[in-house]
Amino acid sequence: MNTIQSLARAVALASLISTASFAVHAADVPLGSTALQTHIITQVLAVDPANYQVTVEGPDKSPVPIQLSDKAKALHNLKIGDKVDIRVTRSIAYVLDTDVNSDRGVSSQTGITPSNKDNPHTGGEAFRQVKVTSKITHIDVKKHEVTLLPPEGKVRVVKVEDPELQARMKNLKVGQTVDAIFTEVLQIKTSR
Repeated sequence: MNTIQSLARAVALASLISTASFAVHAADVPLGSTALQTHIITQVLAVDPANYQVTVEGPDKSPVPIQLSDKAKALHNLKIGDKVDIRVTRSIAYVLDTDVNSDRGVSSQTGITPSNKDNPHTGGEAFRQVKVTSKITHIDVKKHEVTLLPPEGKVRVVKVEDPELQARMKNLKVGQTVDAIFTEVLQIKTSR
C-alpha cells in the first residue's frame, strides 16, 4: 500500500474518533519498542464540504480523494491550493505483564484534537491505539523463542533477537501475558 493510501485511511479514521487512552499497570515491564514516521507535504486540489470530501495531490501528481465524516466541522475553511503538511507516526511497544494467568484480548482507543481557534485552517491531531494481549504458553531459553497464544487462538513462536532481552528470558513464566501496543498518530497542518 502506498503512503498516500495509508494517509487516506488515517484521515478517514481521524474524522471518526474520540479522546481516550490506555492505563499502564505497576506490574508491567517494558520489553522494547520501535517507531516509523512518514512526512508528506501536498496541496488541496478540491474541497466538497457537502459530501465531506477533500482531494489532495498524490506523489505522482494524480488526485487522491479522501472521504471524511461529519466530524470535519472546519472543512469550509479549506481552499484549493492550501498546503497540507501531514505526519504519520506508527509505533509498537511490547510490555510484559508480570502477573500469571491474566486474560488474552484486544482493546482499542482513539482520540482527536481538532484545530484550535488561533488557527482557522483545517487540521489537527488524531491517534489510534490497539493493544493485543497474548499469553505465554512455552519458553525455550536455548533457542531464544517464546510461544504466544494471541486472542485469535493461533499460536505464534517469536524469536527473541535482542541480547539484553535474551538474558532476561529466564525470568519469564508460562501464563504471563505480553501486550503488543500499536499506536498510530496523525498530525495535519494546513496553510495558505
